[in-house]
Amino acid sequence: MTRESALQAALDYFHSGEFRETLNRRIAYRTESQNPQLAATLMAYLEEEMIPYLAGMGFSCLIVANPEAGKGPFLLARRLEDDADFTLLSYGHGDVVPGDEDNWRSGLSPWELHAEGNRWYGRGTADNKGQHSINLAALALVLKARTGRLGYNVKLILEMGEEAGSPGLEQVCQQYRDWLAADLFIASDGPRVTAQRPTLFLGSRGVFNFSLVIKLRDGAHHSGNWGGLLSNPGIRLAHAIGCLVDADGRILLPELLPPPLSATIRHHLSDLELGNAPGDPQIAPEWGEPGLSAAEKLYGWNTLETLALTSGTPDKPAHAIPPAAVAHCHMRYVPGSDVDNFASHIRRHLDQHGFNDVAIVEPVNCFKATRIDPDDAWVNWSVASIQRSLGKKAAVLPNFGGGLPNACFLDTFNVPTLWLPHSYPACSQHAPDEHLLADLSCEALQLMTGLFWDLAEEGREVMQTRGG
Repeated sequence: MTRESALQAALDYFHSGEFRETLNRRIAYRTESQNPQLAATLMAYLEEEMIPYLAGMGFSCLIVANPEAGKGPFLLARRLEDDADFTLLSYGHGDVVPGDEDNWRSGLSPWELHAEGNRWYGRGTADNKGQHSINLAALALVLKARTGRLGYNVKLILEMGEEAGSPGLEQVCQQYRDWLAADLFIASDGPRVTAQRPTLFLGSRGVFNFSLVIKLRDGAHHSGNWGGLLSNPGIRLAHAIGCLVDADGRILLPELLPPPLSATIRHHLSDLELGNAPGDPQIAPEWGEPGLSAAEKLYGWNTLETLALTSGTPDKPAHAIPPAAVAHCHMRYVPGSDVDNFASHIRRHLDQHGFNDVAIVEPVNCFKATRIDPDDAWVNWSVASIQRSLGKKAAVLPNFGGGLPNACFLDTFNVPTLWLPHSYPACSQHAPDEHLLADLSCEALQLMTGLFWDLAEEGREVMQTRGG
């Protein structure tokens, strides 16, 4: 069979309805990782659905309990070939955020795939059951087309706790480092830049969470009796935030900024248009770091956001000066940032501006920022493969704008990481009416079929080019 016939087989498979039936079966598993009462369902997704599917492709499978008590399990799988030239590692997650059934549109259920025009509704269609189902289906198609031999090994990590922060993932990767050792990582999560443009990202921005808390007294006091005499914590906290980031979203501490954007990163981001798709919010061009394009702000720079801010009782405001105020904040940051000292930089800046009464609470680096070299040979190979399969130029992002557990793979296994998302920005991920686009899914199935085919034909040569 040729590459062209393999791509045609991917089209035929999609239009046969078999992929939709498979995804519907997987969506029906209520795999909410935040709900401890559904632990048996998390395990059932692996044991009843994924292990038989993978075993049929020649994988040996291993269920690994989470090292953190009460958290979701892991499925490790590998398919080894004699005299394989190299090893591919992939990843997905079968858990989902809460279904939120009451807020879905009438006629829709988070636990049943419902097709309506180009949209396939269901919890997990976009994040992440649809995405890892596309990749595994493409791999199965290539295996069949090449009569059961790829010329490379394939290993897989499927976790059931990503939506709960991937507890235990790093420990499992370390514990099974030899079992999962690989030369290349390819996986899918998150959205494309737009539905129409295939996207490749090479890592993710990091996430640094912290809270700012000011407590000035034990109780509230009548504003008519004490207004103008007592310091107001809400006002104090608002100004404290204002000394960290200005009214247009520009970070005011140089120590919280990343290194200047390189020419390579600027080149890869130069042709990206953001915020023009139906349903996208309107971008505020003046917001954020001056002199940067929207793509450079999102994928190449750091941001500081206030996620929630409370003082007093917002739902029942009283004519009283509240005793305390709290702001939950976080930063999205790119590689090269001084994240280990973010908290001390913020503390020093607050003190210098007279806000020593504002405490920094629970500063946590949730996701480490990662990216590989955008000029890596695997990046160029991926872009060429996508162009050959779809006739489209892929958008190359140095890193995803959000957070992913990419450091577990990049650092633990020391492999280049390639992420090819199969969703799009308006998919309602984590919200009611989550959906996958049918035409995008069909295209993604072709893209991944071509990629796995080219990996068999050209992977050894790319390895040699990189000195592997």
